Amino acid sequence: MSERRQLINLAYRLLGSLADAEDVVQETYARWYAMSRQQQDAIESPGGWLTTVASRICLDLLGSARARRERYVGEWIPEPLPDRTEWISGRPGGTVVDPAERVTLDESINMAFLVVLESMTPAERVAFILHDVFCHSFAEVAEIVGRTPAACRQLASSARRRIRTSQAPATPAARQAGIVRDFKQAWQAKDIAALISLLDPDATAIADGGGLVSAVLHPIVGSEHIARYAVEIAGLATDLMILERMVNGQPGLIAQQDGVTVMVMAFDVAGDRIKHIWAVRNPDKLRPWTVGPQH
Repeated sequence: MSERRQLINLAYRLLGSLADAEDVVQETYARWYAMSRQQQDAIESPGGWLTTVASRICLDLLGSARARRERYVGEWIPEPLPDRTEWISGRPGGTVVDPAERVTLDESINMAFLVVLESMTPAERVAFILHDVFCHSFAEVAEIVGRTPAACRQLASSARRRIRTSQAPATPAARQAGIVRDFKQAWQAKDIAALISLLDPDATAIADGGGLVSAVLHPIVGSEHIARYAVEIAGLATDLMILERMVNGQPGLIAQQDGVTVMVMAFDVAGDRIKHIWAVRNPDKLRPWTVGPQH
């Protein structure tokens, strides 16, 4: 069971969904317990076996996810995670790696990063996460993906290029938190001018209601459109309580109604402006936010 946290961490980054990650880990353990004791004893590294099986299940799921996403109502956003360190903790006692080549582990769960992962092919995503984030060799990755180590090296390198071209230089966390706080105050004050000044002129806002709750179906583009829409929502939902929370390891906001979290917002801040806003309203994706005490 000591492998469970590691497997959840891996599957979440591969699938962008905590619920799916938990299902994958269940299925992986079911396959382990379906073997005889003799078969289990013959496996040299149970941890390695579990990682291989979980990764292959994820690879299959990623292939079928494309079709599922086409049927999804509106925009699909990865499932946001509350600030519980166990989802963020990387490989315990992981190997020492070249910092220039690796992605830092907390960065590998932020929303902007997960959204870029969504644009990759399943094989690219699996090769990149296993090698760059979880430090597996390309020989190990090749065995999982069913391609040569050289092909996996190519996959990881094209994934890295996608990450590089999409990422703005990081804004310090304290600065991000200040900008998110200013956004919250301007939003509560229904101050359109203040909201516009905090948003990049070409900012985009995307909402995910999954067809289960009302949410705008297409991305809203441009600072003025986003500001006006935000003020319109604030006018309609007067009983919302907006709170600052860490979302996927970065400063974000949540909206609660009668103590229940009804929306989680993640932000991508470049310089002093908000470049992207992701608002998750789909109640199925807010499960981790409504169970247990919120500190």
